[in-house]
Amino acid sequence: MPYCGKCGATISEGSTFCPQCGQPAGTAGGAGQPASVGNTGSGLAENVAGLLCYVFGWITGLVFLLIDKRPFVRFHAAQSIVVFGGLHVVRIVLGIVLGVGWMGGGWNWTGFTIGAALISLIGLLSLVLWILLMVKAFQGERFRVPIAADFADTLTGKVKAQ
Repeated sequence: MPYCGKCGATISEGSTFCPQCGQPAGTAGGAGQPASVGNTGSGLAENVAGLLCYVFGWITGLVFLLIDKRPFVRFHAAQSIVVFGGLHVVRIVLGIVLGVGWMGGGWNWTGFTIGAALISLIGLLSLVLWILLMVKAFQGERFRVPIAADFADTLTGKVKAQ
């Protein structure tokens, strides 16, 4: 299915213009290429690009959010930023507050053991989510992580109808 090279909206086969932004369907940003082949993405299949959004966590999510206009890929990129960026921030804050992790502060042994356990638990959760989200994206599914998917929708500019 073709996508608009400017805004990423789906274009029906017989349309000459994008219904969302008015870009001519035969061009992708004025390059004269078909809308399904143009600058709508990274040149990768949607499922592969969706998988790659998660490979290096929020970093690859940010890269794909900036370079790919396809809605499926943008959703996975935004969800990667929200999920792994959020978990990254939580790990840093716990490290500072409890004195463990990258930002080792005071050596309160109670805080150290509880903090180490919490950071290990967050690390395990990150690993499980990382594998699950990559597999689901590669299978072409739009798997939604509770709470994070709503933020991802907001980040991509799609407001969920209540």
